[in-house]
Amino acid sequence: MTGESIETTLALWASSLREVKKRMRPLFEQERTALNAGLFVDGLLGDERRKTGWMRAEAAGDPGPWRQQAVLGRDRWDADALRDLVRDYATEHLADANAVLVVDETGFLKQGKASCGVARQYTGSAGKITNCQIGVFAAYVSRHGHAFIDRALYLPKGWTDDPARLKTTYVPGDVSFSTKPQLAAEMIERALVAGVPFRWVAADSVYGVGDIERDLRQAGKGYVLGVNSSHWFASWGKPQRVVGTAEEIAKTQQRSDCGVCRPVPEPKDHDCMTGATSNWPISKAKSLTITARSFGHVAC
Repeated sequence: MTGESIETTLALWASSLREVKKRMRPLFEQERTALNAGLFVDGLLGDERRKTGWMRAEAAGDPGPWRQQAVLGRDRWDADALRDLVRDYATEHLADANAVLVVDETGFLKQGKASCGVARQYTGSAGKITNCQIGVFAAYVSRHGHAFIDRALYLPKGWTDDPARLKTTYVPGDVSFSTKPQLAAEMIERALVAGVPFRWVAADSVYGVGDIERDLRQAGKGYVLGVNSSHWFASWGKPQRVVGTAEEIAKTQQRSDCGVCRPVPEPKDHDCMTGATSNWPISKAKSLTITARSFGHVAC
C-alpha cells in the first residue's frame, strides 16, 4: 500500500471486509444471524479497547448485547466450517512454499467454573497455575504476513471424565481427552490434508515429544521443536542422544559402530535444540559453532 492515499486504503479494506462477510453468509441459515455475525466482526475490529458484549452492541447500534450473544450461544452454525474458511482465506493471501506453521497454546483467565474447559492449570499468560481455559493455536507465517488458521480448546480430564458437565456446555458426545500435542498433531494433519503450503513447523518443548516429530518426518516437513535436555528419542530406528562438549561429539561421530551414543553429563552451555533430521539437543563449546541441517536447510 506504499504511496496510496488513506481514502484508497480504507476503501480497499472495506471492500475486503464485505468479501469476507459474503464468504461467511452460507454458514448461517437465516439472514438475521448472518447480519449479527457481520456486526460482531465489525465490533471486534472497532476502536474499543475492551470488547465486551455491551461495548460491541453499542458500536453496532443495538439496545443490548443479546443479538450478538445469540451468535455465540443460541444460533446454529458450523464453527469448523468457519475455521476452514478462515484458513483458506489466509493461505490465499499469504501462501508461500517456505512458510512456517507455528503451534503454541495460550490461557484465558477466568473467575468462575462454568466456562467450558476451565480449570486450575498452568498458563504462560499468568506465569502460574490459575483458573483458566487453555487453547491450542496454529498460525501461518510467511514473508507476506501471518494469521491464525486453526484452534482447539484443551479439555482437562476433569471435564472429559464428567459427561454431565460436557453436556451442560454442549460439548459433542464423541469428544474424548486429548493432550495438547495430540491437538497440535490434529491441526497439522488438517493443514496437510487441506494442501496448506508450508515447509517448517515450529513449537516449544510442550510439542517436542510424542508423534509430532514422526508425523512431520513422514510428511517431509522440516521442524524446529523444543525438547527438554533429558529427553530421549528414537532417530532412524535407533535410540540416539548427542550431548556433551565438541570434542566428545567428534569422538562419538568417529565410532562407526555407535548404535547408542554414550550419555555424558549435561553441560550448562546448552545453546541449541532443533533439527528435522534428528531433533537432537545439540550442545557446543564456546569456541566452536555446530550447525544442524534439516532436510538440507540450516536450522540453527
